[in-house]
Amino acid sequence: MTWPDLPPPNTLMPFEAVVRHGSVSAAAQELHVTHGAVSRQVRNLERALGVVLFERSARSLRPTPQARELAAVVRDALDRIDTAARRIARREDADSGPLTLSCEPTLLMRWLIPRLPGLVVHAPGVTVHLSAGGGPVSFAPDRHDGVDVAIRRNDFPFPEQVSRAPLFTERTGPVCRPDLAARLTDPSRLATTTLLHTRTRPRAWDDWFRAAGLAADAAAGAGHQHLEHFSLTLQAAESGLGVAIGPYALVRDDIERGRLAAPYGFVPDGSNYHLLSRRPPERDERVRLLLDWLRAQAADVLPKSYEEGPGSATGLTRRTSRRG
Repeated sequence: MTWPDLPPPNTLMPFEAVVRHGSVSAAAQELHVTHGAVSRQVRNLERALGVVLFERSARSLRPTPQARELAAVVRDALDRIDTAARRIARREDADSGPLTLSCEPTLLMRWLIPRLPGLVVHAPGVTVHLSAGGGPVSFAPDRHDGVDVAIRRNDFPFPEQVSRAPLFTERTGPVCRPDLAARLTDPSRLATTTLLHTRTRPRAWDDWFRAAGLAADAAAGAGHQHLEHFSLTLQAAESGLGVAIGPYALVRDDIERGRLAAPYGFVPDGSNYHLLSRRPPERDERVRLLLDWLRAQAADVLPKSYEEGPGSATGLTRRTSRRG
Protein backbone atom coordinates (compact mmCIF):
# COMPACT_ATOMS: atom_id res chain seq x y z
CA MET A 1 0.00 0.00 0.00
CA THR A 2 1.22 3.50 -0.80
CA TRP A 3 0.25 6.90 0.57
CA PRO A 4 0.92 9.37 -2.24
CA ASP A 5 -0.13 12.43 -0.21
CA LEU A 6 1.72 11.51 2.98
CA PRO A 7 4.30 14.22 3.81
CA PRO A 8 7.84 13.21 4.83
CA PRO A 9 7.37 11.28 8.11
CA ASN A 10 10.49 12.80 9.69
CA THR A 11 8.88 16.25 9.48
CA LEU A 12 5.79 15.34 11.49
CA MET A 13 7.17 14.97 15.02
CA PRO A 14 9.06 18.31 14.95
CA PHE A 15 5.99 20.00 13.44
CA GLU A 16 3.65 18.60 16.11
CA ALA A 17 6.03 19.63 18.88
CA VAL A 18 6.26 23.20 17.53
CA VAL A 19 2.46 23.52 17.39
CA ARG A 20 2.07 22.10 20.89
CA HIS A 21 4.73 24.31 22.46
CA GLY A 22 4.24 27.35 20.23
CA SER A 23 8.01 27.54 20.10
CA VAL A 24 10.78 26.10 17.93
CA SER A 25 13.24 26.29 20.82
CA ALA A 26 10.99 24.33 23.18
CA ALA A 27 10.32 21.73 20.48
CA ALA A 28 14.06 21.38 19.83
CA GLN A 29 14.73 20.93 23.53
CA GLU A 30 12.06 18.23 23.80
CA LEU A 31 13.39 16.34 20.76
CA HIS A 32 17.06 16.81 21.75
CA VAL A 33 17.98 18.40 18.43
CA THR A 34 19.05 21.88 17.38
CA HIS A 35 16.80 24.86 16.75
CA GLY A 36 17.92 24.85 13.11
CA ALA A 37 17.05 21.17 12.65
CA VAL A 38 13.47 21.74 13.80
CA SER A 39 13.09 24.84 11.63
CA ARG A 40 14.32 22.94 8.56
CA GLN A 41 11.88 20.09 9.10
CA VAL A 42 8.97 22.50 9.51
CA ARG A 43 9.89 24.28 6.28
CA ASN A 44 10.31 20.91 4.53
CA LEU A 45 6.77 20.03 5.61
CA GLU A 46 5.42 23.35 4.33
CA ARG A 47 7.13 22.77 0.96
CA ALA A 48 5.76 19.23 0.76
CA LEU A 49 2.21 20.42 1.46
CA GLY A 50 2.48 23.63 -0.55
CA VAL A 51 1.01 25.72 2.28
CA VAL A 52 2.30 28.03 4.99
CA LEU A 53 1.60 26.45 8.38
CA PHE A 54 2.74 29.27 10.67
CA GLU A 55 2.27 33.02 10.83
CA ARG A 56 5.78 34.26 11.60
CA SER A 57 6.90 37.51 13.14
CA ALA A 58 10.03 38.65 14.90
CA ARG A 59 8.66 37.65 18.30
CA SER A 60 6.03 34.97 17.68
CA LEU A 61 5.20 31.85 15.75
CA ARG A 62 1.47 31.25 15.42
CA PRO A 63 0.08 28.04 13.84
CA THR A 64 -2.61 28.49 11.21
CA PRO A 65 -5.97 26.69 11.53
CA GLN A 66 -4.69 24.16 8.97
CA ALA A 67 -1.62 23.56 11.12
CA ARG A 68 -3.72 22.96 14.23
CA GLU A 69 -5.91 20.50 12.33
CA LEU A 70 -2.92 18.57 11.01
CA ALA A 71 -1.16 18.61 14.39
CA ALA A 72 -4.21 17.08 16.08
CA VAL A 73 -4.23 14.22 13.57
CA VAL A 74 -0.47 13.69 13.91
CA ARG A 75 -0.77 13.70 17.72
CA ASP A 76 -3.55 11.12 17.61
CA ALA A 77 -1.52 8.91 15.25
CA LEU A 78 1.56 9.15 17.47
CA ASP A 79 -0.53 8.25 20.52
CA ARG A 80 -1.81 5.14 18.75
CA ILE A 81 1.66 4.12 17.58
CA ASP A 82 2.99 4.62 21.10
CA THR A 83 0.19 2.48 22.55
CA ALA A 84 0.75 -0.32 20.03
CA ALA A 85 4.52 -0.24 20.57
CA ARG A 86 4.07 -0.41 24.33
CA ARG A 87 1.75 -3.38 24.05
CA ILE A 88 4.16 -5.22 21.78
CA ALA A 89 7.31 -4.37 23.72
CA ARG A 90 5.85 -5.11 27.15
CA ARG A 91 3.37 -7.80 26.02
CA GLU A 92 0.62 -5.90 27.78
CA ASP A 93 -2.64 -7.68 28.37
CA ALA A 94 -5.51 -6.76 26.02
CA ASP A 95 -7.48 -5.42 28.99
CA SER A 96 -4.85 -2.80 29.84
CA GLY A 97 -3.76 0.36 28.08
CA PRO A 98 -5.83 3.30 26.85
CA LEU A 99 -9.25 3.12 25.24
CA THR A 100 -9.82 5.14 22.09
CA LEU A 101 -13.29 6.65 22.43
CA SER A 102 -15.05 8.07 19.38
CA CYS A 103 -17.85 10.54 20.05
CA GLU A 104 -20.03 12.77 17.89
CA PRO A 105 -18.19 16.12 17.76
CA THR A 106 -20.82 18.41 19.33
CA LEU A 107 -21.62 15.94 22.11
CA LEU A 108 -17.89 15.55 22.68
CA MET A 109 -17.28 19.30 23.01
CA ARG A 110 -20.38 20.35 24.92
CA TRP A 111 -21.13 17.35 27.17
CA LEU A 112 -18.34 14.77 27.44
CA ILE A 113 -15.15 16.85 27.69
CA PRO A 114 -16.45 19.18 30.46
CA ARG A 115 -17.23 16.08 32.57
CA LEU A 116 -14.17 14.00 31.69
CA PRO A 117 -12.06 15.01 34.73
CA GLY A 118 -14.55 13.04 36.84
CA LEU A 119 -13.52 9.82 35.11
CA VAL A 120 -10.07 10.08 36.72
CA VAL A 121 -11.74 9.99 40.14
CA HIS A 122 -14.21 7.23 39.26
CA ALA A 123 -11.76 5.00 37.37
CA PRO A 124 -8.16 6.16 37.87
CA GLY A 125 -6.82 3.16 35.97
CA VAL A 126 -8.73 3.92 32.77
CA THR A 127 -7.10 6.20 30.21
CA VAL A 128 -9.24 7.49 27.35
CA HIS A 129 -8.01 8.89 24.04
CA LEU A 130 -10.71 10.98 22.37
CA SER A 131 -11.59 10.96 18.69
CA ALA A 132 -14.31 13.15 17.16
CA GLY A 133 -16.51 11.25 14.73
CA GLY A 134 -20.07 10.36 13.88
CA GLY A 135 -22.05 7.78 11.95
CA PRO A 136 -21.10 4.13 11.46
CA VAL A 137 -17.94 2.91 13.15
CA SER A 138 -16.18 -0.36 12.41
CA PHE A 139 -14.62 -2.59 15.05
CA ALA A 140 -13.60 -5.24 12.51
CA PRO A 141 -9.92 -6.25 12.85
CA ASP A 142 -9.32 -5.75 9.13
CA ARG A 143 -10.45 -2.12 9.28
CA HIS A 144 -8.34 0.81 10.43
CA ASP A 145 -10.78 2.92 12.46
CA GLY A 146 -8.60 2.32 15.51
CA VAL A 147 -11.62 2.81 17.82
CA ASP A 148 -12.30 0.71 20.93
CA VAL A 149 -15.57 2.34 22.05
CA ALA A 150 -17.94 4.87 20.50
CA ILE A 151 -20.86 6.99 21.67
CA ARG A 152 -23.49 7.10 18.95
CA ARG A 153 -27.14 8.02 18.51
CA ASN A 154 -29.18 5.25 16.91
CA ASP A 155 -30.17 7.26 13.85
CA PHE A 156 -28.49 4.56 11.73
CA PRO A 157 -28.48 0.74 12.05
CA PHE A 158 -25.90 -0.66 14.46
CA PRO A 159 -24.02 -3.75 13.22
CA GLU A 160 -25.28 -6.95 14.82
CA GLN A 161 -21.85 -8.03 16.07
CA VAL A 162 -21.21 -4.77 17.94
CA SER A 163 -21.80 -4.64 21.69
CA ARG A 164 -24.18 -1.82 22.60
CA ALA A 165 -25.28 -0.38 25.93
CA PRO A 166 -27.95 2.35 26.23
CA LEU A 167 -26.91 5.63 27.84
CA PHE A 168 -29.78 8.13 27.59
CA THR A 169 -32.79 9.16 25.53
CA GLU A 170 -32.41 12.12 23.20
CA ARG A 171 -34.73 14.99 24.18
CA THR A 172 -34.87 18.12 22.07
CA GLY A 173 -36.47 21.54 22.21
CA PRO A 174 -36.13 25.07 20.85
CA VAL A 175 -33.37 27.06 22.56
CA CYS A 176 -32.39 30.72 22.33
CA ARG A 177 -31.13 33.60 24.42
CA PRO A 178 -33.19 34.20 27.57
CA ASP A 179 -34.28 37.68 26.44
CA LEU A 180 -35.72 36.21 23.24
CA ALA A 181 -37.30 33.30 25.10
CA ALA A 182 -39.23 35.75 27.27
CA ARG A 183 -41.08 36.90 24.14
CA LEU A 184 -41.85 33.38 22.88
CA THR A 185 -44.82 32.83 25.15
CA ASP A 186 -46.44 30.36 22.75
CA PRO A 187 -45.08 28.14 19.92
CA SER A 188 -47.01 30.26 17.43
CA ARG A 189 -44.61 33.08 18.29
CA LEU A 190 -41.86 31.14 16.48
CA ALA A 191 -43.30 32.67 13.32
CA THR A 192 -41.92 36.02 14.44
CA THR A 193 -38.27 34.99 14.69
CA THR A 194 -35.52 33.22 12.72
CA LEU A 195 -35.29 29.46 12.91
CA LEU A 196 -31.74 28.10 12.78
CA HIS A 197 -31.14 24.87 10.86
CA THR A 198 -28.15 22.58 10.50
CA ARG A 199 -27.18 20.40 7.55
CA THR A 200 -26.08 17.62 9.89
CA ARG A 201 -29.64 17.33 11.30
CA PRO A 202 -31.80 18.75 8.53
CA ARG A 203 -35.07 17.38 9.98
CA ALA A 204 -34.51 18.60 13.54
CA TRP A 205 -37.34 21.15 13.46
CA ASP A 206 -39.78 18.78 11.74
CA ASP A 207 -38.96 16.07 14.29
CA TRP A 208 -39.54 18.46 17.18
CA PHE A 209 -42.91 19.66 15.84
CA ARG A 210 -43.94 16.02 15.45
CA ALA A 211 -42.69 14.95 18.90
CA ALA A 212 -44.30 17.99 20.54
CA GLY A 213 -47.65 17.27 18.87
CA LEU A 214 -47.67 20.56 16.96
CA ALA A 215 -48.60 21.27 13.37
CA ALA A 216 -45.52 21.39 11.14
CA ASP A 217 -46.62 24.78 9.79
CA ALA A 218 -46.67 26.38 13.26
CA ALA A 219 -43.69 28.49 12.25
CA ALA A 220 -44.83 29.28 8.72
CA GLY A 221 -43.53 32.64 7.63
CA ALA A 222 -40.57 32.64 10.03
CA GLY A 223 -37.10 33.46 8.75
CA HIS A 224 -34.74 30.55 8.22
CA GLN A 225 -30.97 30.39 8.40
CA HIS A 226 -28.93 27.27 7.56
CA LEU A 227 -25.53 26.51 9.07
CA GLU A 228 -23.12 23.73 8.27
CA HIS A 229 -22.70 22.09 11.67
CA PHE A 230 -24.90 21.50 14.70
CA SER A 231 -22.47 23.27 17.02
CA LEU A 232 -22.74 26.40 14.87
CA THR A 233 -26.51 26.58 15.24
CA LEU A 234 -26.19 26.43 19.02
CA GLN A 235 -23.54 29.14 18.99
CA ALA A 236 -25.74 31.24 16.72
CA ALA A 237 -28.66 30.81 19.13
CA GLU A 238 -26.47 31.83 22.06
CA SER A 239 -25.43 34.91 20.08
CA GLY A 240 -29.04 35.96 19.55
CA LEU A 241 -29.34 35.16 15.83
CA GLY A 242 -32.48 33.08 16.28
CA VAL A 243 -33.88 29.87 17.74
CA ALA A 244 -32.20 26.47 17.30
CA ILE A 245 -33.28 22.95 18.12
CA GLY A 246 -31.11 21.89 21.04
CA PRO A 247 -30.75 18.38 22.45
CA TYR A 248 -30.88 18.72 26.23
CA ALA A 249 -27.53 16.95 26.72
CA LEU A 250 -25.83 19.58 24.57
CA VAL A 251 -27.44 22.67 26.08
CA ARG A 252 -27.90 21.71 29.72
CA ASP A 253 -24.77 23.49 30.90
CA ASP A 254 -25.62 26.64 28.92
CA ILE A 255 -29.13 26.66 30.38
CA GLU A 256 -27.74 26.27 33.89
CA ARG A 257 -25.43 29.23 33.29
CA GLY A 258 -28.19 31.39 31.82
CA ARG A 259 -26.69 31.57 28.34
CA LEU A 260 -29.61 29.74 26.73
CA ALA A 261 -33.24 29.17 27.63
CA ALA A 262 -35.79 26.60 26.47
CA PRO A 263 -39.19 28.29 26.23
CA TYR A 264 -41.13 25.09 25.49
CA GLY A 265 -39.06 22.46 27.26
CA PHE A 266 -37.78 19.24 25.74
CA VAL A 267 -39.50 16.16 24.34
CA PRO A 268 -38.10 12.73 23.37
CA ASP A 269 -37.41 12.60 19.65
CA GLY A 270 -37.48 8.78 19.45
CA SER A 271 -33.72 8.23 19.38
CA ASN A 272 -31.24 7.14 22.04
CA TYR A 273 -27.52 7.32 22.67
CA HIS A 274 -25.54 4.12 23.15
CA LEU A 275 -22.01 3.11 24.01
CA LEU A 276 -20.78 0.80 21.27
CA SER A 277 -17.73 -1.33 21.94
CA ARG A 278 -15.47 -3.89 20.33
CA ARG A 279 -15.78 -6.11 23.39
CA PRO A 280 -18.81 -6.26 25.73
CA PRO A 281 -18.36 -4.55 29.13
CA GLU A 282 -18.45 -7.84 31.01
CA ARG A 283 -15.36 -8.96 29.08
CA ASP A 284 -13.33 -5.76 29.43
CA GLU A 285 -13.01 -4.08 32.82
CA ARG A 286 -12.01 -0.76 31.21
CA VAL A 287 -15.23 -0.67 29.18
CA ARG A 288 -17.31 -1.63 32.21
CA LEU A 289 -15.84 1.18 34.31
CA LEU A 290 -16.28 3.67 31.48
CA LEU A 291 -19.89 2.58 30.96
CA ASP A 292 -20.67 2.91 34.68
CA TRP A 293 -19.24 6.43 34.71
CA LEU A 294 -21.05 7.48 31.52
CA ARG A 295 -24.36 6.26 32.92
CA ALA A 296 -23.77 8.25 36.09
CA GLN A 297 -23.17 11.36 33.96
CA ALA A 298 -26.24 10.57 31.85
CA ALA A 299 -28.43 10.70 34.95
CA ASP A 300 -28.48 14.51 34.68
CA VAL A 301 -29.52 14.52 31.01
CA LEU A 302 -33.18 14.67 32.09
CA PRO A 303 -33.86 17.36 34.69
CA LYS A 304 -36.07 16.25 37.55
CA SER A 305 -37.79 19.63 37.93
CA TYR A 306 -39.82 19.89 34.78
CA GLU A 307 -42.64 18.16 32.97
CA GLU A 308 -42.07 17.40 29.32
CA GLY A 309 -43.94 19.26 26.62
CA PRO A 310 -44.34 22.71 25.11
CA GLY A 311 -47.14 23.63 27.47
CA SER A 312 -45.36 22.92 30.74
CA ALA A 313 -41.69 23.82 30.48
CA THR A 314 -41.78 27.61 30.54
CA GLY A 315 -41.41 27.46 34.31
CA LEU A 316 -38.09 25.66 33.93
CA THR A 317 -36.82 28.39 31.62
CA ARG A 318 -37.79 31.13 34.03
CA ARG A 319 -36.30 29.34 37.04
CA THR A 320 -33.10 28.71 35.11
CA SER A 321 -32.93 32.34 33.98
CA ARG A 322 -33.19 33.50 37.59
CA ARG A 323 -30.37 31.16 38.58
CA GLY A 324 -28.22 32.55 35.77
